[in-house]
Amino acid sequence: MIGTKDLFRVEKLAKVYRMGDTTVQALRNISFEISPGEYVAIMGPSGSGKSTLMHIIGCLDKPSSGSFYLRGRDVSTLSDDDLSAVRNSDIGFVFQSFNLLPGMTLLENVELPLLYSGVSSVEERRSRAREVLEHVGLGARLNHRPNEISGGQRQRVAIARALVNHPVIILADEPTGNLDSATGTEIMSLFERLNEQGNTIILVTHERDVAEHASRIIHIKDGVVEKTETKAMMETGQPIWKEVVGA
Repeated sequence: MIGTKDLFRVEKLAKVYRMGDTTVQALRNISFEISPGEYVAIMGPSGSGKSTLMHIIGCLDKPSSGSFYLRGRDVSTLSDDDLSAVRNSDIGFVFQSFNLLPGMTLLENVELPLLYSGVSSVEERRSRAREVLEHVGLGARLNHRPNEISGGQRQRVAIARALVNHPVIILADEPTGNLDSATGTEIMSLFERLNEQGNTIILVTHERDVAEHASRIIHIKDGVVEKTETKAMMETGQPIWKEVVGA
């Protein structure tokens, strides 16, 4: 159980890239908070800065200025080795391209994060990997390889891999981008079920219909938070979208 109200918080986050004599400000004073159990979408067009923000949230990059707190700890000041440890223990990644190793079975792919985090017992790794694969409906395919299953099933394997270390956050980058619409809907339904079970999910997307599965949408444009939308309930109990200016 996380003792602080906010699972993570970014404060006045900025990222500047210098390419020769050219300076590109990818993020400009981004600030927002996410609480445990939330399902938040970060949405924006190509070039909006959402990918840069995702890399910082995922501890794959550091901001040029500002702070990023994860469970009360300012991870923006950590060394590369410490960031790597945070990535492995606290963040479960789901990518558009699945990023599965073709020469390994599904079970072996899902075991990998446990190996990196120092779980030495082969029996424990196998047991935990088998458990999460069963959780996403692939218990009968443990010994298959990625090229022997469908795209939707590969994304389920990627989700299982993200879950196996019991991360604080599941960070999904365009998780339906390589899937047909029907399969994409199935994957989004799986994310909703995971959120209902208490998982905190951050979804990065440029698609409105995908973002609307979340309970809150943070819109990024030109490196700033343009607006935030939250799901409200009408008297009928039907969800509506209410615009809230600012983050």
